[in-house]
Amino acid sequence: MEESGSENDTLIPRLVEFIQARDSFYMGTVNENGWPYIQFRGGPIGFLKILDEKTLGFADFEGNCQYLSLGNISVNERVFLFLMDYTNRRRLKIWGRATVEYNHPNLLEQLRVPGYEASCERAILIDVEAWDWNCPQHIPIKYSEAQVTEMIAPLQTRIQELEAQLASIQTPNS
Repeated sequence: MEESGSENDTLIPRLVEFIQARDSFYMGTVNENGWPYIQFRGGPIGFLKILDEKTLGFADFEGNCQYLSLGNISVNERVFLFLMDYTNRRRLKIWGRATVEYNHPNLLEQLRVPGYEASCERAILIDVEAWDWNCPQHIPIKYSEAQVTEMIAPLQTRIQELEAQLASIQTPNS
């Protein structure tokens, strides 16, 4: 039976491991008129940081300059995170309250991902209020480019070996 966090606001080790392995998530917010908005958030694996057992944070990278999520958070701090692992057909739902932090260099440094050169404009912190695993039914299996490259590498090597064998046995008139 899957663990349920509908009554739990603590990030247990299994959640921490899952969150730290993600390179993206979807964040839902609601504007002052009650209209929902979903935004894709992406970055290097582990860009969504565990700050403590009840707090997540991420560097808000420069993007499309629409600021819809920021505007929504300014009037309604409730957020919903939807984290997907398509390869293993798992998804995690997190409910929380977000705050946006500006001009906190130490916090931004803590949320920065070494080697990732995107410009960070602010920090977004999420106080986790609940979480829940979702059923894997109907999740399509998808692989990242890096995963596909790794999977087909032995096949490409074998093709090169076979092409070399063919080239060595072919006669000039064949």
